[in-house]
Amino acid sequence: MRAVTDLTKHEVFWSGSIILHLIGISFTISLCYFYDFLWRRQLDNSTFPERDQSITKEYLQILLQLSGINILLLMGQYVGIFHMGSGWIDYMLINLCFIPFLMIYYTLIRNEKVSRNYKDKILMLEKLKADKSESELKFLKSQYHPHFLFNALNTIYFQIDENNVEAKRSIETLSDLLRYQLYDIEKEVTFEQEINYLRAYIAFQKIRMSRRLCLNAYFDPQLKEQKIHPLLFQPIIENAFKYVGGEYKIKIELKLDDKKIRLYVENTISPMWQKEKCDKPGIGLDNLLKRLDLLYPGKYNFYTEQISSLFFVRLIINTD
Repeated sequence: MRAVTDLTKHEVFWSGSIILHLIGISFTISLCYFYDFLWRRQLDNSTFPERDQSITKEYLQILLQLSGINILLLMGQYVGIFHMGSGWIDYMLINLCFIPFLMIYYTLIRNEKVSRNYKDKILMLEKLKADKSESELKFLKSQYHPHFLFNALNTIYFQIDENNVEAKRSIETLSDLLRYQLYDIEKEVTFEQEINYLRAYIAFQKIRMSRRLCLNAYFDPQLKEQKIHPLLFQPIIENAFKYVGGEYKIKIELKLDDKKIRLYVENTISPMWQKEKCDKPGIGLDNLLKRLDLLYPGKYNFYTEQISSLFFVRLIINTD
């Protein structure tokens, strides 16, 4: 009877030992999945700095995360879930075997992520090169059209009678405007250049407008040598000439105020346009907004409003 009892105790001991081992294995597998999920999520949000100091800081953070294993084991032993039969020897084995294994695993998935990012950047670079080549090809093709246009204007100019001074002057003005848009502008121009272009553009627009047009244009004399990206104000002024109607009034003000460039354009509109509220800008103004986003991101304010027979446009650019 005593032998049977001893055998039963022995079986219970081995059964309990197997259960504890199964719990330990399940815990280990769950822990591996947890760290795999955690690290992959961290790597997805990482920019992988190449400086040694940043990499060292990254691996110290991983070691700090792995130190949580010891805390979990101590808590588990305290509440009776885990039983460390050999005491500190088991803790040493875990730290000498399991933690280095996880560090190697992190290095492997990190290298995989770096390699994938590198391949993505190579593909993006190749795409940019292809887009650049296509843009250059389109630009070369477009060169034919300006030359053709200039040659056509010169032909018309010499066909006009010498006594028709106004027609010749109009062609000269148009040629100057086209030349500025196509050839005479760099990455940035001075305000003096840009304002001279705007004056010429306004003068050319006035030629085709009704004589009852009432135009009030003011350009701040302080604006001279300051730099600005070209052709930012022309679409707004063009929009005013395009939609002016009713009393045919246009007001243009370009000022420098506390290191901010302020353009204010106001025009009357015809009764037909009064019925339709212009909540969205047209194609020209929409393209202007895209240019402003690229050239002055977060440094400009653009505002349009229609009140009865008046349409307002305000553009403020912070050049500080």
